[in-house]
Amino acid sequence: SLSAGLIILFYIVFYIFLAGLFALTMYVMLQTLDDHKPTWQDRLSTPGMVIRPKADETFEIVYNIQNTESWDLYAQALDKFLSPYNNSIQAQKNDECTPDQYFVQEDSGDVKNNPKRSCQFNRTILEDCSGISDRYYGYQDGKPCIIIKLNRVIGMLPGKSGQAPYVTCGAKRYKVGKDEWKEDTEKIGELMYFPPNGTFNLMYYPYYGKKAQVNYSQPLVAVKFLNITTNQDVNVECKINANNIPEGSERDKFAGRVSFKLRINTNN
Repeated sequence: SLSAGLIILFYIVFYIFLAGLFALTMYVMLQTLDDHKPTWQDRLSTPGMVIRPKADETFEIVYNIQNTESWDLYAQALDKFLSPYNNSIQAQKNDECTPDQYFVQEDSGDVKNNPKRSCQFNRTILEDCSGISDRYYGYQDGKPCIIIKLNRVIGMLPGKSGQAPYVTCGAKRYKVGKDEWKEDTEKIGELMYFPPNGTFNLMYYPYYGKKAQVNYSQPLVAVKFLNITTNQDVNVECKINANNIPEGSERDKFAGRVSFKLRINTNN
């Protein structure tokens, strides 16, 4: 009938109008987006921190010096992680930058100067923890290396007045009773940091995003445990120290810090 035909026609026109309105809205919104960085960033005031070799979900690095297989997995994981940092690859892809100052690359008006250049982070900077002079990263001697990186945050400039952020590791406080806390300070022993003082050099900042800065190499810090107590659990916490990054809260356990258990067993 005529009325049924008119109703069908109305709905056809109505849905075509809705589809057109949706398409127009999407088109206008897409014009406002930048291909290289998010329009809105809920900037983390304290970036997360992670360690390598990546331990399991419980963040435990446990091995036996006499059992090669138990620590060779960690050495292999570090090899894989560090392979993009080989000096030859870095020299090919990235720039030699001026240390101790931010590598700011401004855009010229509406012209985006992309891709942004990236600074070399050469594996050799990690010295005893580079896997070059010691291919097992100290695990076979009970002097293991742990490598630390800060999560990437677009545009972050950590440290003001030229003071680079740096990493410190120490004993983590843990609960042993209702109101009783303990820490393993006496078990940790001496630590060595690479680069010296565990610094993240300012020249690796700011980060411009994955699309804008294709070859970006995150700076790393390695910590070597020189004489940690064996055959016991040692609870360790590493954290970032910077004069413009607030300390992470207890609610977010990974903000600016990372905790893990290290246990080196011997058969003696």
